[in-house]
Amino acid sequence: MPFPVRLNGVAALLLLALAGHAPACAQKTPKRPPDVRFEPSPMPAVTAMLELAGVTKGDLVYDLGCGDGRIAITAAREFGARAVGVDIDPGLIEQSTRNAKEAGVSRMVRFREEDLFETDFRDASVVAMALWPSVNLRLRPRLLKELKPGTRIVSLYHDMGDWAPEETRTVDGVMIYLWRVPSPQPARR
Repeated sequence: MPFPVRLNGVAALLLLALAGHAPACAQKTPKRPPDVRFEPSPMPAVTAMLELAGVTKGDLVYDLGCGDGRIAITAAREFGARAVGVDIDPGLIEQSTRNAKEAGVSRMVRFREEDLFETDFRDASVVAMALWPSVNLRLRPRLLKELKPGTRIVSLYHDMGDWAPEETRTVDGVMIYLWRVPSPQPARR
């Protein structure tokens, strides 16, 4: 038979306070480990990346592995584009959503908690990435197969193996690569 526990006033208030904060302190975990550790991209490189891609207000920018949302938010705030950020980490999606609200671009930017290898990005006119070389190479076949010809792809830091970029730029020591999805080649007879 359980016995009653008596708490003094201070202990009772402390337990109530801790209980009230438990959900806020609880760490949400991704469905699987992220492919890339989040490291904020330098803002001058983010801006240069979007400039290199020629982002305009008519574009829909997908930021794969969006982290804190800075690429998608900058695309909306500085270039007038709509943007979608995708990340597997629910905590980063929450942070991105807050950051977009604080930047005043919530109506132009959405963030989705999804695996970047499973997300549907076919409607993108620009795909932005700040991933690792192995992740770029793993995404490359999907990018080439699913994106429309002419879609621009920009990557901070890393290339895509033997797919030569259309243009490169270095900003504050950070390499930026640009590709355009080519038109399908007619079959040879």
